[in-house]
Amino acid sequence: MAEQQIEAGSMKRLWRFFPALPALMLSGCTVDLLQPAGPIGEGNRDMMVLEWAVMMCVVVPVIIATLVFAWRYRASNTKAEYLRNWSHSNKIEVFIWGVPILIILVLSVFNYKSTHDYDPYKPISKEMQAKVGAPDAKPLHVEVISLDWKWLFIYPDLGIATINELDVPTKTPLDFRITSDSVMTSFFIPQLGSQIYSMAGMETQLHLLASRPGNFQGEAAQYTGPGFSDMRFRAIAMPQEQFDAWVQNVRSGDNPLVAKEALDAQTYPKYHTAPPAPHDEAPKPAPVVYFSSVQSGLFEGIVAKYNVGMSHEDHGKDMGEKSMNMPAESHEAAPSNTGM
Repeated sequence: MAEQQIEAGSMKRLWRFFPALPALMLSGCTVDLLQPAGPIGEGNRDMMVLEWAVMMCVVVPVIIATLVFAWRYRASNTKAEYLRNWSHSNKIEVFIWGVPILIILVLSVFNYKSTHDYDPYKPISKEMQAKVGAPDAKPLHVEVISLDWKWLFIYPDLGIATINELDVPTKTPLDFRITSDSVMTSFFIPQLGSQIYSMAGMETQLHLLASRPGNFQGEAAQYTGPGFSDMRFRAIAMPQEQFDAWVQNVRSGDNPLVAKEALDAQTYPKYHTAPPAPHDEAPKPAPVVYFSSVQSGLFEGIVAKYNVGMSHEDHGKDMGEKSMNMPAESHEAAPSNTGM
């Protein structure tokens, strides 16, 4: 008898921790969107949390009301008043229609403001730079090209490039120009902020800033066929001095990841497509590669070959040498191994 009482007492104590079970189950998980490392990411997080809180103003009362009504008007409760002839209530109508309208208005105001404040095409403001302690930092220009299951990053001002690794200095505005030399996908670094689409023959823009050092995950945020889940890269933010040392290390070729050849019109096709994979198997993730030298105009040439040799910057002028003799692909379908 005593053992049964002890067991019953133990079960009661365990039930006290039942509400915390979901938190314990998720304690080993991380959500990058809720752990921002830059002002754009922080703004995205704040908007998400705010919209979630506003929506909870509807969800929580509805859940509570459902439980209360189910209990109060249960079949065994004979004291509950039953108004068989009830048909209308102005108070209920105002509540049912007024609350959703109010919530929509509140969300509309917040969404309108955040849409303009965090427009991907809008450069990082001086206020944001001052917030991280670097109001006079010059932007770093990076050209992003999505390929089959990998990402190519070109630093036009530095004359270097990387595959599947984006190295950037902290507290420096990042000015991305983005295109695709394959199917349409989406460029996304959750901890730094907004995502933007990457499309062949088109150029999109994105402005981000890393306020602290870190090793963040970047990804293709749109399904493009078998293997897309491995189309990831590392975005490594480091202090300016460390970034300068990394650039010098790549330029000198001392880093073991540096390719023995420059990236130009002749070598680019070698890195453009993914290696063939067995039938019904996804391609293997592409390794990280550095290039100590990059041919000027490579990004413009990739955009141009889907526009019959014309880039957006030319406005109808002849591309000349900028197209680097790349074959036009304006009518070519997506590669067969993408599944699109």
